[in-house]
Amino acid sequence: MLARRQRDPLQSLQRRNQELKQQVDDLLSESRLKGALEASKRRDIYQRCIQLKQAIDENKNALQKLSKADEPAPVGSYDQKKEEEHNLLDKLTHQLQELAVSISRENVTEIIFCRTGALTEGEDDDSSAEEDEEEEEEDEEATSGEYIAVGDFTAQQVGDLTFKKGEILLIIEKNPDGWWMAKNAKGNKGLIPRTYLEPYNKEEDQESSEEGSEEDVEVGDETAEGAEVKQRTDSHWSAVRKAISEQINTVDVLTTMGAIPAGFRPSTLFQLLEEGNQFRASYFLQPALTTSQLAFRDLMWDAKTGSIRSRPSRVSLILTLWSCKMIPLPGASIQVLSRHVRFCLFDGNKVLSNIHTVRATWQPKTPKTWTFSPQVTGILPCLLDGDCFIRSNSSSPDLGILFELGISYIRNSTGERGELSCGWVFLKLFDASGIPIPAKTYELFLNGGTPYEKGVEVDPSVSRRAHGSVFHQMMTVRRQPQLLVKLRSLNRRSRNMLSLLPETLIGSMCSVHLLIFYRQILGDVLLKDRMSMHSADLISNPVLATFPKLLEQPDIMDALRSSWAEKESTLKRSDKRDKELLKAVFLLVYHDCVLPLLHSALLPPFRWAEEETEAARWKVIADFLKQNRENEGALQALLSPAGLHEPFDISEQTYDFLGEIRKNAA
Repeated sequence: MLARRQRDPLQSLQRRNQELKQQVDDLLSESRLKGALEASKRRDIYQRCIQLKQAIDENKNALQKLSKADEPAPVGSYDQKKEEEHNLLDKLTHQLQELAVSISRENVTEIIFCRTGALTEGEDDDSSAEEDEEEEEEDEEATSGEYIAVGDFTAQQVGDLTFKKGEILLIIEKNPDGWWMAKNAKGNKGLIPRTYLEPYNKEEDQESSEEGSEEDVEVGDETAEGAEVKQRTDSHWSAVRKAISEQINTVDVLTTMGAIPAGFRPSTLFQLLEEGNQFRASYFLQPALTTSQLAFRDLMWDAKTGSIRSRPSRVSLILTLWSCKMIPLPGASIQVLSRHVRFCLFDGNKVLSNIHTVRATWQPKTPKTWTFSPQVTGILPCLLDGDCFIRSNSSSPDLGILFELGISYIRNSTGERGELSCGWVFLKLFDASGIPIPAKTYELFLNGGTPYEKGVEVDPSVSRRAHGSVFHQMMTVRRQPQLLVKLRSLNRRSRNMLSLLPETLIGSMCSVHLLIFYRQILGDVLLKDRMSMHSADLISNPVLATFPKLLEQPDIMDALRSSWAEKESTLKRSDKRDKELLKAVFLLVYHDCVLPLLHSALLPPFRWAEEETEAARWKVIADFLKQNRENEGALQALLSPAGLHEPFDISEQTYDFLGEIRKNAA
């Protein structure tokens, strides 16, 4: 008998995927039965969800490793078949996640306290005794200069000191940024992270040596529940640490003067934004090339719909910022120019997305409470919009959102400007089994210091006022600074809209439709109308060349939103269903509104948190929009002697996608 012919690798994987699809369909059908409402049945379905998801992840890894060279015989449309299998696995993952979330939502009734050391459900009532012990330890730290290392640390850059677990180190200088200057037994000096140290007590050390080392201690710089700051592999953190260290002296002065609470620090995320373009939305808006550099990874054409192809991502959700409560007030010696929240995707090691900023509002009667999305006349400025979308395709199990509350300030005595962090918190988006956390409102308690510090409180005076009783402990928790956010699941319309955006991006929901227009025009120019896919010539397209600038100038983005809303209100229903007509009308609105403003000599340069500049810019923008409405277009304003515009080179109106990619890579 002839031996059975072995299946081709891709064919075998396709068969396993179909078997998984059948199992997922059976599980979904079973979950809709009446008996599935029982608690034991729900637990069984939840466990099967986890098992199936693990099998799907294994198939995804196997699919990524497959290549055309592995096939014993030629396979037609190999890349397309791989893409279809990948989409199928993504769909199955999404179905399992929705099922697991719906089941866990009925069981999970928890309040998340992401503040390090916060009170949680089931904690013993002897927390006051623990606080007394912590205060004693702090006293010991203040008087003793010897510390013992509780883990191994390898120097990451010049100036760091390598040490081993159990080594005794002499602390020479304690820096507020969490990196202390130390000297080892050989006399070598360098910076070390404070989280790897414990006060050295000779008596306790002798007792512990008699008992023997039964357990190994694993130490990491915890940022929040379940996430650790791994070794610094991202060079940006080194630059940020250096920049923050340079500002520590100013912060120390302000803290000593009582101008700011002890837990305030120079803003980490602001420093990342200042380091370069790689953490701005305009960077992530550009199409990314595949490894071969011959095609676009996140921008593909769908011939059936005549538009760009929608791409699901692992994380696709809407986040609503509700409010910030009990935020400490700065002293009278500094003037606050802006209160805001910056947030990004974070895996405990590095930032994985652009850093998005939402400005907060506050009332004089309740200065410790920040709110978002205020009621305004006309359109809500996108800078104040608390409804944000989040997309990411990162496979990191520790993926979450890093929030940083901040203020922009100016010192009354010197006129010096700066950015301070009023606290931070990390919200992990997946549990230990890889299931997304439920879509609900979360009450997040803030940490002080920076994301690589541990055990720092925003306002230590709150905990010092606490007493031993449970009631007073509960009241102390209520006085802690906190951030209220809500995660919202997507409906079909929102999911379809967000799937047209890049795989990784954070932005305001109010400008999603404009971002989609940009992506559709990008697809037309780069995929549909380009004569040769191998051509890298400059493309004359002012919209593609200038639209990313709007993400850094939100007031011009608001002008475009206003102009488009007015134009859209005049269109018929049949016109709104015609995608090609909508794109053509959008191009006309863009040329009438945005381009003249970007080159206007009357418009002051955009500066963050400068009230006079912001008011002057909006006055110019409002007057220009009014003239456009009265004259039914921008032509008369452009030809008017009163209109002054900056000269520009024709290259500024051309789009060089390879140049953008090289610039971003650099």
